[in-house]
Amino acid sequence: MNDFKLDNEPKIKSGFQIPENYFDTLSEKVMNQLPKEEPKVVSLWDRNKRWIYSAAAILVLSLTIPLANQFQSASTEVATTESNEIENYLAYHASLSDEEIIKLLDKEDIAEIEVTNSLDEEALKQALNEDSNTEYYITN
Repeated sequence: MNDFKLDNEPKIKSGFQIPENYFDTLSEKVMNQLPKEEPKVVSLWDRNKRWIYSAAAILVLSLTIPLANQFQSASTEVATTESNEIENYLAYHASLSDEEIIKLLDKEDIAEIEVTNSLDEEALKQALNEDSNTEYYITN
């Protein structure tokens, strides 16, 4: 075999050539072609929205509960006042006799009012005998 020397033989020229300073500017060119990421912008409203909503809910509840209690107590006072006024009017200004009241009532109302007397005669006689003022009540 023949000795083969690489340094003495003519070399095949490659078809590719690299421009001068290609690798020096390569990183800059690649970075310029990449899309630039814009930083994520979080608005103050989006960041504090949950806190603002919770503060608003607490404010609404703190104002609503006392108002509801005030309206409820006011309606109770009105109902109590009205019933007291009705009782006072009936006590001092009612001049209806028993017969007039019965005429105003229905038969059903009268049936509800009727009370059965469940006293034994023996118990009644014993109570009258024990009371020392029975003769006074009978004679006067």
